[in-house]
Amino acid sequence: MAADRVLPLSGVHNFRDYGGYGVEGGGQLRSGVLWRSAQHEAATDDDLAALDALGLETVVDLRGDDERELHPCRRSDRFAARVLFAGGITAGLAPHLQAAGGAIDVETARARMIDTYAAMPYRPALVATLRLYLSALAEYDAPSLVHCVAGKDRTGFAVAIVHRLLGVHEDDLMHDYLLTNTAGKIEERIAQGAAHIRQRYGGEIKDDAVRALMSVNPAYLDAALATVRRDHGDIAGYAEPVLNVTPEMREAMVDKLVV
Repeated sequence: MAADRVLPLSGVHNFRDYGGYGVEGGGQLRSGVLWRSAQHEAATDDDLAALDALGLETVVDLRGDDERELHPCRRSDRFAARVLFAGGITAGLAPHLQAAGGAIDVETARARMIDTYAAMPYRPALVATLRLYLSALAEYDAPSLVHCVAGKDRTGFAVAIVHRLLGVHEDDLMHDYLLTNTAGKIEERIAQGAAHIRQRYGGEIKDDAVRALMSVNPAYLDAALATVRRDHGDIAGYAEPVLNVTPEMREAMVDKLVV
């Protein structure tokens, strides 16, 4: 199991290395080349310097066009990575906001999150951006970073796909997903998300419901994976017809990312 490696940044961005896990058949994912985070709109100068120090070749932005327009990412003058995204709306709203509509208690909030995740594998613009991400991983032997708004829902699904294609065991895949609940300054992230949720949907949403929307839960990711298994058997079976991952691309990813 990988060491839980989080950059010592301002906290809300949750920059995290998701490499280092052992893989089936032997070996482990390289460390320092697979990164994930939340959006960088409020990144500090120190955050930007740390981001530049990663030597990123590719940044994959899973947000929709509306989110990029409303929340442009800060970049330093030294930023040189390619930023990849597909046009369109990847979630309508960020999944935790989309799921919040009408939620007034924690049970309803969790149910809406499960429904949101169950539909995630077939969102057209999200699928198009995931295709770009996996193609980049197969082509470039250099560090990359993937992010959405909060870095937990769309990003969590994307990382789960990469992990499983590379042979990471499902227990470790889930362990990495759940780190979002503890890595960085989770209370600050929840408070920040609560302000957005209540501004849009009203203050009647209870505190525990907001926490359910702004946290991750095994049942959420399981809902997305259940959709994949129902239609394709497993992630590899989903990735080839839906995400255009050929056997040659998967082999190239393994060659570059497993040691």
